[in-house]
Amino acid sequence: MHDNPTNFLSSGIQIKGSIRFENDMHIEGKIEGEITSTSGRVTIGESATITGDITAGDVRIYGKVDGKITSKRCELKQQARVKGDMKTISLSMEEGAQLHGNTEIG
Repeated sequence: MHDNPTNFLSSGIQIKGSIRFENDMHIEGKIEGEITSTSGRVTIGESATITGDITAGDVRIYGKVDGKITSKRCELKQQARVKGDMKTISLSMEEGAQLHGNTEIG
């Protein structure tokens, strides 16, 4: 069970620049820049659009990402649209998810 608080960026938020955090982050807004978490989980919500690289232990994607993803675990949900390379130890993809780029698993 997670005792970490979750940071939430709602759909009206737009950020240009890098985001770094330790806890969990749920993003519904538009981000242009790097997203880096030392230990937390990043959830890219259905209304989110990310342009930039994501580095985190656990990445869940429901929305759009244009950038490189580096993680221990990555889940692409049905409506996920990912354009960019991915390096992860474990990948799960739901039917309908789209991934365009090179993938390195393991």
